[in-house]
Amino acid sequence: MAQDRLPPIPPERWTEAQRKEAEAMIAGPRGAVLAPFVPLLRSPELSGHVQRLGEYLRYRSAIGVRLTELAILVTAKHFAQPVEWAIHAPIAEREGLAAATVSAIERGERPATMADDEALVHDFCVELLQDRGQVGDVTWAKAIARFGEPAVVDLVATCGYYGLLALVMNAARTRA
Repeated sequence: MAQDRLPPIPPERWTEAQRKEAEAMIAGPRGAVLAPFVPLLRSPELSGHVQRLGEYLRYRSAIGVRLTELAILVTAKHFAQPVEWAIHAPIAEREGLAAATVSAIERGERPATMADDEALVHDFCVELLQDRGQVGDVTWAKAIARFGEPAVVDLVATCGYYGLLALVMNAARTRA
């Protein structure tokens, strides 16, 4: 991999704004300034807004943690984002996704066996990402019927949020 364009900034070189945002991340559920936020810390205000959005989507989303992790993996695979994959594949398994499901997504395949809710989230996210932000009427209706509007909005936002992180890290060549 090419050299990291925006490597970690030593804490003693943080500006006051960077320190404020970094300390908020460290004090929150992440417990550290994790890889996606290393390049984002260059824009402290943006970093703060992004991390707060991510905190909601990852830990409190209406779709639930297990299905959020599935959406994250589908998004990480779509954007070929190795750092996000390395962080979230073990979390996804710990939250209840089968290892075979995680492995199939990593290979770019639709998992052969998934729970009904997992299959719907997988297919929804793949459609959303591959069809330039579009989801067909049938998929949309199934998702609304199964999860409700708040959860579907959170699901779309999760793909968008992790797409943002993937773009930042891919452009910055962030390493794990």
